[in-house]
Amino acid sequence: MRDLSAGPRVLLKRLRELMAEPLEPQERLDRIVRQIANNMVAEVCSAYVLRSDGVLELYATEGLNKDAVHLAQLKMGQGLVGTIAASAQSLNLSDAQAHPAFRYLPETGEEIYHSFLGVPILRAGRSLGVLVVQNKAQRNYREDELEALETTAMVLAEMIATGELKKITRPGLELDLTRPVSIEGDSYSEGIGLGYVVLHEPRIVVTNLLNEDSEKEIRRLADALGSLRISIDDMLSRREISMEGEHRDVLETYRMFAHDQGWVRRMEEAIHNGLTAEAAVEKVQSDTKARMMRLTDPYLRERMHDFDDLANRLLRQLTGFSPHSAAEGFPNDAIVFARAMGAAELLDYPRANLRGLVLEEGAVTSHVVIVARAMGIAVVGQAAGAVALAENGDPAIIDGDDGKVHVRPVADLQRAYEEKVKLRAKRQEQFRALRDVEPLTKDGHRIKLQMNAGLLVDLPQLADSGADGIGLFRTELQFMISSTMPKGEEQESFYRNVLKQAAGRPVTFRTLDIGGDKVVPYFRSQEEENPALGWRAIRLSLDRPGLLRTQLRALLKAASGVELKMMLPMVTEVSEIRQVRELMQKEIQHISKFGHQLPKKLQFGAMLEVPALLWQLDELMDEVDFVSVGSNDLFQFAMAVDRGNARVSDRFDVLGRPFLRILRDIVRAGERNKTPVTLCGEMASKPLSAMALLGIGFRSISMSPTAIGPVKAMLLGLDVGQLTEVLTAALDDDTPGVSVRDLLVRHAEVNKIPV
Repeated sequence: MRDLSAGPRVLLKRLRELMAEPLEPQERLDRIVRQIANNMVAEVCSAYVLRSDGVLELYATEGLNKDAVHLAQLKMGQGLVGTIAASAQSLNLSDAQAHPAFRYLPETGEEIYHSFLGVPILRAGRSLGVLVVQNKAQRNYREDELEALETTAMVLAEMIATGELKKITRPGLELDLTRPVSIEGDSYSEGIGLGYVVLHEPRIVVTNLLNEDSEKEIRRLADALGSLRISIDDMLSRREISMEGEHRDVLETYRMFAHDQGWVRRMEEAIHNGLTAEAAVEKVQSDTKARMMRLTDPYLRERMHDFDDLANRLLRQLTGFSPHSAAEGFPNDAIVFARAMGAAELLDYPRANLRGLVLEEGAVTSHVVIVARAMGIAVVGQAAGAVALAENGDPAIIDGDDGKVHVRPVADLQRAYEEKVKLRAKRQEQFRALRDVEPLTKDGHRIKLQMNAGLLVDLPQLADSGADGIGLFRTELQFMISSTMPKGEEQESFYRNVLKQAAGRPVTFRTLDIGGDKVVPYFRSQEEENPALGWRAIRLSLDRPGLLRTQLRALLKAASGVELKMMLPMVTEVSEIRQVRELMQKEIQHISKFGHQLPKKLQFGAMLEVPALLWQLDELMDEVDFVSVGSNDLFQFAMAVDRGNARVSDRFDVLGRPFLRILRDIVRAGERNKTPVTLCGEMASKPLSAMALLGIGFRSISMSPTAIGPVKAMLLGLDVGQLTEVLTAALDDDTPGVSVRDLLVRHAEVNKIPV
């Protein structure tokens, strides 16, 4: 490792002293640029700061006309300074005036200076300003001088980020880091949330920038890198990390980055220039991120996320930062910002404090979104750049109705949304007033409205929403939020508690549905190329009969003396149902042998999610007591659409003619076999799609608790017979270009049905 000259270290030492002195912001900034100029033997040193209007303003200078401070300005991309800010790349020029981007600012008096070195002031890859040195003589600045300037730019980034420069910002103007930002995304769950940003993976703020002993910091970095590499190797060997998708490829990429000597060398050089180990990691991370953010190749941009995550892991090693410590002081009104998140991670947050969830990735049918919707919080997905644009504690608004997120909103926008929230609250009061109203359509059809649940905290909503019962209880959520496999006694106690809190209302338990994208951290599973089509749900349970029998036994014992409804997920062949019935019979014999009371009634059902069952409908319905359509997976498999892929998940319409025909065939099969059929997918949660379901013959649907009020309001104004005639004609019509969705919207408008 080459050791750089003492100049940068002396400069950093002096800057450390300046940061500790009780100075006014302008005086501190003036003395910083003077110190940089003296140390680098530069005739000019200037600091430009980016404002919220996209203008770079001269905030301090040594060597240029002092009267130009807070007056001289360049737009982003304009001149050499604007070019550096826009590109987040340094410029090292021996003759600045010969560069095509050069722009002369007469008020500064810089026409006599030729050599120019400018570096971006970066934070999390974002340009916050530009730091420049200049000399009259034509020369190229050395590499160690470039490193020194980049390092000192971090000090200015910290001043900007902490808000110190707000005091010297002219009235009516704001810095870019504090500017209001509006982000367009996709609406994944309706609702309005006003609150404060909570970063799901909190940004680690490095406050100790400058080192006293470079060799000590090199050792700290080496130790942290060693621990990081061991942890990655351990995860690869065990393959138990809870990550979605091709997690082994991701970890292999992490291991490649962790052993990259170029990355290590750049961090060590930053330490030799005077930074602490953590500040060196942050500097190299920010520099790399700034370069990679300009890439358009999606694969390379994904590698940027991998690198960013690895750097954050290394920072946590060095600083002792724990996500749990960040959770302390969780705001009463929290809007969680995340690049991606699993359902179990969302459940770790205090439910009563959550007002919304902002995701940069994911799809409307991903499980974290389903859970969030069940919790009644607004969700906006595909919100590009949201995490980088927000800071912990920033005021924020999430608009789940329109798919918008506002960070640091202006006062007028804040007031407008406060009014909107009041109006929504009035509407919710109207829905609550319908809680005890029987769900009868205008022409007298009684519709069974049930809710989806999965945790004990969901149960109070059963009475609050006025639901007839729980049409889908996702038993896997208990497994997903546990750090170890729940024992039989724990499962039994849990299910008994669910039935007790349901207070006589029917509860339909779905047996364990893990695998695919629902990963439990303690369960070893093999890598699969197509996990949604792989070893999951009933397939996994039949291959691990001990797991299934433990759950069946727990359900039977919990439902002692009462009715038990249970159904099997992802059935592909009717023979699978028979296999489970055999296991169930063994468990019935087992608990009877030991004197346990059996359920007074047992109803056994299956979920229809796999298209293969469409050619076994009569055989299926002869085998079970009821059928429940899982519209999310059925749509995914029938239309060959990956519901976790935002590029294709919205390509085909659940209200399109092909899928509605499939659902109608299922309803007709239920009618001719006298087998009850319900639907418990996300289709049931939207008044318009719920209206379509009633029109094709469904009389029982299960949805998120918050959807029951709007769906009930819709059906109370609906003449089902009239709609069925319209819908039957539309589904039997092969005329191209006719939209069933548009037809349903027009029908609702004409008949004044609230959808």
